[in-house]
Amino acid sequence: MVEKINVAVNGSYGRMGREVCRAILEEEGLELAGAFDLHGHGEDIGEVLGKQKLGILIQELNREVLAEGKTQVIVDFTTPMAVMNNIQLSLNCGIRPIVGTTGITQVDLKLINEWVEQAGLSAVIAPNFALGAVLMMKFASLAARYLNQAEIIELHHDQKIDAPSGTALKTAEMIAAGRGAEPRKRDELLKLPGARGATAENVHIHSVRLEGLIAHQEVLFGGLGQTLSIRHDSYDRKSFMPGVILAIKKITGFRGMVYGLENLLDL
Repeated sequence: MVEKINVAVNGSYGRMGREVCRAILEEEGLELAGAFDLHGHGEDIGEVLGKQKLGILIQELNREVLAEGKTQVIVDFTTPMAVMNNIQLSLNCGIRPIVGTTGITQVDLKLINEWVEQAGLSAVIAPNFALGAVLMMKFASLAARYLNQAEIIELHHDQKIDAPSGTALKTAEMIAAGRGAEPRKRDELLKLPGARGATAENVHIHSVRLEGLIAHQEVLFGGLGQTLSIRHDSYDRKSFMPGVILAIKKITGFRGMVYGLENLLDL
């Protein structure tokens, strides 16, 4: 009999965290080992999910609980302000982190990689866990070989505090890596500051935050007499769960840091 992977969820009281808890409970081979959050302290996560009591009370992430050794993997959907401390604490306690929290910078990634190497463990940092979004980014990197002019429009719910999204920044990196040649520069007259959006890797990124949205991104390519649009839409947070489950099941099988879910897929 294959032993189950014990998984804790940090940010379990939030909308994404609750979906992750549900997915873990429904997946064979996984065991929900803990629920952490700054909110909902003392509530049974089972009742929070609308199920029967599980005997797992929501508590604040702390070294004492993690050091008990019950948790092998922790999934983090918290905030950009807390995520780095969460990752370091998890690794220090011998727990492998899977991080969907956005706002992680290139400088942060270098530091996380050092922590992972020092701990001799593994970590997955993924700007987006939706398999369709991962394919969208991959297709964009392929298109960039032939159409080097590209712009990104990313749209998210109004509670998302960071901009641009991690998915948009990752897409810009993949476009830059896939380009056959840099797009030609042209003069611009901006009548309003920011009218052309932000720029990453010589790719313009436009961020939209509106009530009613979940997570959406369109990559527009331009070429001689033609355009190409590659778009992905998440209409429900359940769309991220297959990618989260995939990461949980694979993270114990390798060492080192993986940045981007595409690196766990056969693409």
